[in-house]
Amino acid sequence: MAQESPKNSAAEIPVTSNGQLEDSHEHNFNRDLKRSLPVGLGLSETKITSHGFDGTKEGVVEAGPFPGKGSSASPKSSVISPSNAAASRLAGQGCDLIIPTGGRTQQKGGPVVLADEVKNPAMEKLELVRKWSLNTYKCTRQIISEKLGRGSRTVDLELEAQIDILRDNKKKYENILKLAQTLSTQLFQMVHTQRQLGDAFADLSLKSLELHEEFGYNADTQKLLAKNGETLLGAINFFIASVNTLVNKTIEDTLLTVKQYESARIEYDAYRTDLEELNLGPRDANTLPKIEQSQQLFQVHKEKYDKMRNDVSIKLKFLEENKVKVLHNQLVLFHNAIAAYFAGNQKQLEQTLKQFHIKLKTPGVDAPSWLEEQ
Repeated sequence: MAQESPKNSAAEIPVTSNGQLEDSHEHNFNRDLKRSLPVGLGLSETKITSHGFDGTKEGVVEAGPFPGKGSSASPKSSVISPSNAAASRLAGQGCDLIIPTGGRTQQKGGPVVLADEVKNPAMEKLELVRKWSLNTYKCTRQIISEKLGRGSRTVDLELEAQIDILRDNKKKYENILKLAQTLSTQLFQMVHTQRQLGDAFADLSLKSLELHEEFGYNADTQKLLAKNGETLLGAINFFIASVNTLVNKTIEDTLLTVKQYESARIEYDAYRTDLEELNLGPRDANTLPKIEQSQQLFQVHKEKYDKMRNDVSIKLKFLEENKVKVLHNQLVLFHNAIAAYFAGNQKQLEQTLKQFHIKLKTPGVDAPSWLEEQ
């Protein structure tokens, strides 16, 4: 070398007993390296070697000559060429080094653990709102186009006819229910009046000796009519409760399924229309992904529509069977009770209630009847 450095150009790198570099001397080694290469020295080559226990060469750091201030050449980058033994020790420390044949080292990251993607609740909600808005827009456009007569709609003639009949029957049953409730209210008022009239006749029968028998007959008659009226009222109220359950629960549940079916039908037609419009347009690199996505959405809504149509058909079938059974029993009850009451056949009226397992509350037993509470 042309000129001696104040520090030795080669420095020993102390190692621990297991062959690993001591972390406490790493900083001193880098500092000695910088001091050994002061600015302005025309060193042609500087080598720093470190030896292990076997005395083999661990690595060489080569630095080219530094240019002067007037030189336009850029300084050469340092090249570190570790040996195979050094590479094996560094690998034992957790560093993963790849030593190419060209002498350059490339550092490779350690094992990468892929964690689950963190889901942002705000982004999820935003995506749900976006999908809902898009679906609402398509369905609204479909409904408007159908009302204006511009869009086509899928129609199941047999199923639509059954739904129309069901809605029409529901209105008629609601009218029957309303009239039966009116009859029950009026009958209750009549029974209440008859009971009061019977009490008045009985009171006059005790106070008027001359008309004791006449007042007594009328009192007994009014009380008998009031008793039969209570029996008839129980039958009518049972009829009202059964028809109300049929109309406002069973039929209403079926109509709720019908509404879901109609919503699925509108969505199906909306996405069908979108797919048809895309198929009529040009096919290029931009439109093919849209067509494929639209085809997938169309298939999803088609399956939903088919499922809802099948559900409606099944519910309509079971509803018809249940309706016939319930109304048959209730209409027989209503007819027999009304006929027995106006015929004055008390035994037939009571037998009718027993036939349908209707129990009336007896006044004065455990608790007063709801008629007396009025």
